[in-house]
Amino acid sequence: MAEARVKARGESVLAERFGVFAECLLTGVWIAVASAGGVTYPAAFAAGARHLRRRTGHVGGGWREFVADFRTAVRGGWVVGVAGWGAAAAVWVDVQAVRAGLPGGQLVAAVGVFALLGTVVAGLRAAAVWVPGDSWRALLGAAGRRTVLDPAGSFLLIGGLVLVGCSALFIAPLAVPVLGAVTAAAVAVEERYRHR
Repeated sequence: MAEARVKARGESVLAERFGVFAECLLTGVWIAVASAGGVTYPAAFAAGARHLRRRTGHVGGGWREFVADFRTAVRGGWVVGVAGWGAAAAVWVDVQAVRAGLPGGQLVAAVGVFALLGTVVAGLRAAAVWVPGDSWRALLGAAGRRTVLDPAGSFLLIGGLVLVGCSALFIAPLAVPVLGAVTAAAVAVEERYRHR
């Protein structure tokens, strides 16, 4: 169906797919800029995901719509951002307990790392389906269930996060546009889950 729309507009399928890839990279830059506030990253991912859904749905949209979505999402999303940093701090304390040699520290650290990964994946999945008016609490609850019920999609997102980390280690600026690719992966995972 998407190929029929592309042909109707006179574009080749390759040009359409390359355009989506380029839009993902640009969206990653927008997400990085919007996340500069530290606690605004959930809203930035939500606005980026909504932008990519518009783009793949052949609905107009650009920087202005991204900013409008970001402003709407940040109203409740900043609380999610603070909670995310709190979870990361708790895992950091767990890792420090392992380094200090505390009894049982390795088990606690492993559980903490897995819980943090699950939280990050659920956050990405929630951001991927966000629309104005949605409650972050309800989105995160439903995304947490999908994270467990769709392990293949969740592992795909973990792989995307590993890709961002590797990009940052090798060429730090490359991690910025790759954020858009991870957001696109979250949108695709959610779309796949919806059609199952």
